[in-house]
Amino acid sequence: MAANHPSNNDRRARIEEMRRAEQARERRNRVLTIGVSAVVVLALVGVGGWAINKQSDKQDQQEAVAKGPIEGEKDWDPKKLTRNHVETPVTYKMNPPVGGDHHPIWQNCNGDVYDKPLDKVHAVHSLEHGAVWVTYNKKADKGDLDKLSTKVKKTPYSLMSPIDDQSGAIMLSAWGKQVTVDGADDPRVDAFFTKYVNGPQTPEPGAACTGGIDAAGKGGKAMGQ
Repeated sequence: MAANHPSNNDRRARIEEMRRAEQARERRNRVLTIGVSAVVVLALVGVGGWAINKQSDKQDQQEAVAKGPIEGEKDWDPKKLTRNHVETPVTYKMNPPVGGDHHPIWQNCNGDVYDKPLDKVHAVHSLEHGAVWVTYNKKADKGDLDKLSTKVKKTPYSLMSPIDDQSGAIMLSAWGKQVTVDGADDPRVDAFFTKYVNGPQTPEPGAACTGGIDAAGKGGKAMGQ
């Protein structure tokens, strides 16, 4: 009858196999727990870093506003800048325009760089949403344009395009605000971006800068902004 029962060696082998399987499960669980914990920590760090950066940006903007007008900055009374949505041509009193009636659909301004002139009625709508518009004519230095292009591409709520008949080689515009700068390294460039990208002059803060007119002149439907 003893021949029908497993030997002590067989039992020990099965017990050892079960032990190794249990250890393997424990290792997998530890690795999984560590992995999940790492993802959670990284997510928290990312959210925390984003919140800190946003708070820092807001503080920088408040400090820039507190300093008062930027040297050479032109300012228009926002009460005199009409905001009607129209689908007919608009004649603006300044070039580039910094406000006034505009098309119901805005120009994409999520760091968009255009190599051809824009229809100004769309760009003005972008300003209403809080965008800074960098414009230039043929007198602008290519090196400066390359630097400005890089800056715009990294900055949501900004756009860049040529305007051949503007008075300055490089001009920066926001709703009701404008300055002509000497080049990409002019400190007024950073000051203008810090102060006016989604700044306090924005009539519709937080409104979209995507889903509008693209480089090909095509875009979505007006969304009441």
